[in-house]
Amino acid sequence: MKMNKYLLSAFGAMALIAFQACTTEEFPEPSAGSGSETEQPAEMAGEIVVKFDASVSDMLDDLGLAKTRSGAPATRSGIASVDELLDLLGDCELERVFPVDERTEEKARQSGLHLWYVVRFSDKYSVEEVVERFSRLGEVQTATPNRTIQRAYRTDRKAIPLTKEMIRRAQTRADGANGYRYNDNLLPYQWNMINQGYQNVFVIGNNPDNSNNETDEEILKAKAKFKAGADINCEKAWDLSTGDPSIVVAVLDEGVYWRHPDLQGNMWVNEDEIYASHKDNDKNGYAGDYYGYDFINNTGIITCDASDDTGHGTHVAGVIAARNNNSSDGTDGQYSMVSIAGGTDANPGVRIMSCQIFSGNSASNSISLVRAIKYAADNGAVILQCSWGYVSGAANGYENAPGYATQEEWETYCPLEKAALDYFVYNAGSPNGPIEGGIPIFSSGNEYAPAAGFPGAADYCVSVNAIAADFTVSTFSNYGTGSDISAPGGDQDYYYEFYDDDHQIGSVGCILSTMPPRVSSGTGYGYMEGTSMACPHVSGVAALGLSYAVKLRKHFTAAEFRKLLVESATPIDDYFVGNKYYYHYVVDLGTTYYKSIPLSQYVGKAGGLVNAQALLEAIADNNNGTEVSFPNIYLGIGDDNQVIETPARYFKEGEGLTYTLKIDNSSIAKGEITAEGKAVFTGLAEGVTTASITASNGEVQKFNITVRKSANGSGWL
Repeated sequence: MKMNKYLLSAFGAMALIAFQACTTEEFPEPSAGSGSETEQPAEMAGEIVVKFDASVSDMLDDLGLAKTRSGAPATRSGIASVDELLDLLGDCELERVFPVDERTEEKARQSGLHLWYVVRFSDKYSVEEVVERFSRLGEVQTATPNRTIQRAYRTDRKAIPLTKEMIRRAQTRADGANGYRYNDNLLPYQWNMINQGYQNVFVIGNNPDNSNNETDEEILKAKAKFKAGADINCEKAWDLSTGDPSIVVAVLDEGVYWRHPDLQGNMWVNEDEIYASHKDNDKNGYAGDYYGYDFINNTGIITCDASDDTGHGTHVAGVIAARNNNSSDGTDGQYSMVSIAGGTDANPGVRIMSCQIFSGNSASNSISLVRAIKYAADNGAVILQCSWGYVSGAANGYENAPGYATQEEWETYCPLEKAALDYFVYNAGSPNGPIEGGIPIFSSGNEYAPAAGFPGAADYCVSVNAIAADFTVSTFSNYGTGSDISAPGGDQDYYYEFYDDDHQIGSVGCILSTMPPRVSSGTGYGYMEGTSMACPHVSGVAALGLSYAVKLRKHFTAAEFRKLLVESATPIDDYFVGNKYYYHYVVDLGTTYYKSIPLSQYVGKAGGLVNAQALLEAIADNNNGTEVSFPNIYLGIGDDNQVIETPARYFKEGEGLTYTLKIDNSSIAKGEITAEGKAVFTGLAEGVTTASITASNGEVQKFNITVRKSANGSGWL
């Protein structure tokens, strides 16, 4: 089994939508064995998710259910037919799925997210029975199980750690040797970033007497299956952008080890919160969410040190946003790697928001997942990094139970997940920033199947296949229907001649990245493979592209940017010639199951190889995107309703300019440019006035100011 992606549970009961009167018919006797007795249940026993009809929204609000955050849970809804059913269930609780975020509640209500509730009941009744009974009610649009989410890889298969002994025996290079742009001393071991036709390998020698006068590293460099250029083409892209702190990538995964020296400077920080606080200081519905939130354990404390944690979240975060160009010479035991959009100490890169949906051996569930998605949108993330998904609907059935076969089927069975993703796609970002909407990026899956798994296969997501270091599709990777693009993901079964029992040579062809100390033998780095590792390469390139859009002051819709990302990829069909030979599950079984794949099966079905330079050049093209402009301002009256904007965000090279502000009707609003370059607006009286910002380079941008008695910066209250 590949150490690669997560598995959302297989099919549960379909919600039956019927508008009938409630009855007081008793429930049948509890079903024998109801509730899961398996290790990986398809649904959470004693819980279902209900979407109420909009016609009863006011009734729910009147009872205060919509604002329930803590304290005694609600036990009844105030809706007669629903409460009759709850009475039959006995002890039960109701809780709104999405906590109230006062800043974004209006958007949530417009999207219908305020109508979703979790109903908890005694597990003496089966989930199927309760779903069926709620589905009869006219006040209920949809009732579904709260599905469990499990990892698809074995937790006893950790990453291949980069050990201190491996480092001690390695020939390392630093200070930009071999023409590398950055001095990070692990860069020569990152073929995925810059592939020169071989991979330097940290290895403890198998030939201690060195009788042939060649180092093990030189032998491996000569033998490995590598082709120059089979990488993400980021070297020249870095001449244009190295990342921008305003771009936030939400990592939905295990917790990110935010103390890692290569990551700490690039973590998203909620400045209005206090880490690990038990108080919701910023009133966004989550207490202590400083670096993100643990949606499994309902805490702002991000963890990755449970015995069954693999370091997966930290690994994908490093590919996207480890800090670059921060190596010493290695003699002090300090090492660093490069990432796609991590920037440097002088110019910090994109930010990582840790949305923890896995922790130790605890099962996750649909509610934790959708809360994480909405949280990401509400708190500034524009990219969802999702190295998980349902098993492909085209899986062979011998090794994996096939998942959803079509988008319609997935949306029917998983309406809550679709609603949350819709919210992110349409509500992340800003109409005045680099992107309006959000980009969910998923791994395609690792079932060797000719179709990607959902949700990534949905047409509003990006689904990523994996390639090896010679442009060929990784043997385990899904491809074909629903997949969009490819990226480096490793392929241990293909590089079988370099496998050994200690995994020290088994790292050949895998992806090196950041890891928590506990699972990296204390060094902070290790190797993984899978479409899970391919996925953050695309997230990183997308983040780098949006960073460049910030620099150019250009704006894209989510659909426009998603199209550019896919269409700028490097064609790789010409490499799909002949057969690819590998040992199936070489790591688990040893070299006993020799197989071959006709590469022609991938032609036209793997997408192109993500290309950072090409994407940034497409962003700069005058035919793509639009220029950002200073936004219209919406104000309430008085100092308590001020709106603050940064003019430099809307003028090219605006950080080096100064600004003057003119408001045409000073009886409606006033404004000033502060010493810090901020434009501060205050409403004085109801009405509308024109205004303008003039930069020191002579450029003028005009906008409107609208003042009402009750308003905020994003619309009317």
